[in-house]
Amino acid sequence: MAPYQFIERPTPFNTKGGSTLPIFAVTPAHIETGTIDPIALDWAKKAGYKAESGSLLLIPTAEGHLGGALFGLGTNPSEQPYITGKLARALPAGDWHIETAPLTANRLSLGFGLGSYRFDRYKSEKSPAATLMIPRDADGADIKRQLAGVFLARDLINIPTNDMGPNELEAAFRGLAAHYKAEINVVSGDDLRQNFPLVHTVGRASADAPRLLELRWGKKGHRKITLVGKGVCFDTGGLDIKPAASMALMKKDMGGAANVMGLALMIMDAKLKVDLRVIVPVVENSISSNAFRPGDIYRSRKGLTVQIDNTDAEGRLILADALSYADEESPDLLIDMATLTGAARVALGPDLPPFFTDDADLAQDLMEASFETDDPLWRLPLYAGYEKDIRSKFADITNAPPGGMAGAITAALFLKRFVSNTKSWAHFDIYGWAPSERPHSPGGGEAQAIRALYHHIRQSVR
Repeated sequence: MAPYQFIERPTPFNTKGGSTLPIFAVTPAHIETGTIDPIALDWAKKAGYKAESGSLLLIPTAEGHLGGALFGLGTNPSEQPYITGKLARALPAGDWHIETAPLTANRLSLGFGLGSYRFDRYKSEKSPAATLMIPRDADGADIKRQLAGVFLARDLINIPTNDMGPNELEAAFRGLAAHYKAEINVVSGDDLRQNFPLVHTVGRASADAPRLLELRWGKKGHRKITLVGKGVCFDTGGLDIKPAASMALMKKDMGGAANVMGLALMIMDAKLKVDLRVIVPVVENSISSNAFRPGDIYRSRKGLTVQIDNTDAEGRLILADALSYADEESPDLLIDMATLTGAARVALGPDLPPFFTDDADLAQDLMEASFETDDPLWRLPLYAGYEKDIRSKFADITNAPPGGMAGAITAALFLKRFVSNTKSWAHFDIYGWAPSERPHSPGGGEAQAIRALYHHIRQSVR
């Protein structure tokens, strides 16, 4: 398979104007009151169409050709703000436009775009798709950049590790940097041993060398934003090896890296007035004669010693060095994203990623951004009472507290030890995967929280 090329996706939108077919997005009330196109209404009544949420009814012309479509929004369209994503997958191939819809133009278009995503890289046959004309009152440029960021994250997660290992993830990172003329620095292999010892420790057993990727973009003096993403391209669990069922989706363990890269794309494409820095520690947690072991103790970049009580708790180790490195420049806002704990999924499920922060104002802003963008988030506490659980008898801290209680919180508390100079920090424990199809996603690799974060950052620098 050819290496992944950055920004290779065609747009799901068209600019054909009058040559497109009409879509009437309707609620049951529109059918009952007859407040839609008379021809479409007559066909809907003859077909017994009820405008149920996500339903599609194709409308013929008098000559028997395809003339348009009715798309059901259900009785309360606000319950599914991106229901038009389902439309992107249900329509037959062709060029379409929205004739009527009780939805905002931005939400309608973004929903369609999100739902249009297809991961067909490994399919021998690729089927054509429907395209939509963006309404004139929609912010087409911003919608397209949000889709580009989301699709980048989804693509990177969906590609299997044989084509998205440390070497390939670095290539994608370099492609992103080159596209936006950003500076890039990479430290790899044994060069990590002294300054990024935990990254080196976790990744040294892999045939592909561990590395730390760094991107810089923007202007000094602007708000300093630093993004850190966990880049574990595959996680066997190390010597504390995972069972087969738990290993099946471990290609997604670089979901944090994929998401911060998608967020960085949005920020750079919008030319936000920020001083942006992106740091991604990249490893494959493999098994070999030189793999790190349970019981080992290592000194981190920050100087804190860490006892390894489970080699499958490797993500927080590489993030520790990366966060220490990020924190040394005292950013105004430091965001880290990681597919870190199963405990977060047990608590909130796959669709609602938790975040942790000590900054109440930042937490409020993030929750407002979440509601405004319909990009779900939920704050969990950095409960100081659990600090005792990350203490170690023989080292400063342990990477795997015994007992398994409050695992998402203790992981966040572990990371907090490596952030001391930053003005505001938030840790996102994402899943990076949609287990099943949703209106705005066909399932698979998923971008989580980055549309809300982009909205917050954009608002903060205006």
